[in-house]
Amino acid sequence: MEEKESRKGAMAASESGGKITYFVVASCVMAAMGGVIFGYDIGVSGGVMSMGPFLEIFFPKVYKLQEEDRIRRSHNNKNHYCLFNSQLLTSFTSSLYVSGFIATLLASSVTRSWGRKPSIFLGGVAFLAGSALGGSAQNVAMLIIARLLLGVGVGFANQSVPLYLSEMAPARYRGAISNGFQLCIGIGFLTANFTNYETQKIKEGYGWRISLATAAVPASILTLGALFLPETPNSIIQTTGDVHKAELMLRRIRGTNDVQDELADLVEASSEPNSNARHGFLNLLQTRYRPELAMAFAIPFFQQVTGINVVAFYAPVLFRTVGFGESGSLMSTLVSGIVGTASTFLSMLVVDRIGRKTLFLVGGLQMLASQVIIGVIIMVAEAHDGVIGERYGYAVVVLVCVYVAGFGWSWGPLGWLVPSEIFPLTTRKHACCKGNLREKFFVANLQ
Repeated sequence: MEEKESRKGAMAASESGGKITYFVVASCVMAAMGGVIFGYDIGVSGGVMSMGPFLEIFFPKVYKLQEEDRIRRSHNNKNHYCLFNSQLLTSFTSSLYVSGFIATLLASSVTRSWGRKPSIFLGGVAFLAGSALGGSAQNVAMLIIARLLLGVGVGFANQSVPLYLSEMAPARYRGAISNGFQLCIGIGFLTANFTNYETQKIKEGYGWRISLATAAVPASILTLGALFLPETPNSIIQTTGDVHKAELMLRRIRGTNDVQDELADLVEASSEPNSNARHGFLNLLQTRYRPELAMAFAIPFFQQVTGINVVAFYAPVLFRTVGFGESGSLMSTLVSGIVGTASTFLSMLVVDRIGRKTLFLVGGLQMLASQVIIGVIIMVAEAHDGVIGERYGYAVVVLVCVYVAGFGWSWGPLGWLVPSEIFPLTTRKHACCKGNLREKFFVANLQ
């Protein structure tokens, strides 16, 4: 009877592409810390830019304008939207994406030649160094160098982690597990907002240092965890050609011995002539990959065109321009972070049931409606000498939360998931790199 039940379990696991094992869960949770460091950096950057002590040290001109505006508003309740129009301040945020763009080029070669695990490790080391330098920065030069190092870490992590998750996950649960990367971005973003809200209360004015240095915590976990992460069966075959080792790993992560069909697919894909590394990105130009290539470009591109980086980086600044104080703006950003994380978790639960297309459409319409209404409110305020009433200020907060929720269960997680799963093994590593390159190049120019 026990043998019969065991065979039934093995058949069920095989038919569903394997089951979720504790080994897979532990590996994916550790790898997804790459999403936490990315989300934390996005959240912490916007928060510290709204802190007076940070601006006073590194961007005194912006700080002076902000203080003058605060006094002016106390007399006539007017808002001024160009206080943060500083090229030096903009370089603080955009420098990460410039280095991330360059790092992703190198990360693709490392991921292809050495495997996913070394790429994740290098990303963790670079981010750890950047967070340490940022927390101890004494001048703008140190701050920018720290951001460049953080960009290298993000470039490596964003290229390798989504690919790692999609290859480790059983086919039946690939959507939910891959969406875990976006969930971790949301958790990192939420953690950063909470940290900023607490550290801005420090009267001595060094709270921003704690906010920037705390990024070392998830970076340390990712770096140390990468030493113990197993390599994916796909990567084992591509880098070593050891089919037996790949089979043992596949059995372990799928929780069944019946892995011959999946193993045969991996071996066949890696043995195709076009999978030779010297062909590189040229493989993607073949006619048969044209639809996938178009999507690998379009999805990350439109993920950024939705405007999420403006909201993520500058939410505290946005809330300050509509009348909130430093503490109130950070609290509003914290609330929007909670909403975004919760919506991403919801997406994990329903993505494999509802489907990718439905979530894309519903989330896109939700974001469009909220952005249009926010724009109308700001436009009306400018028509009335920049005065925004208290009720409209709270309305902007609610609409930002609606927008973030729409992104959280649609374009946010699916922007990572779909490009990493639509390509066959022979071109997947190159395709994921192209999508991330497009994203980083576009955001760097936006900043």
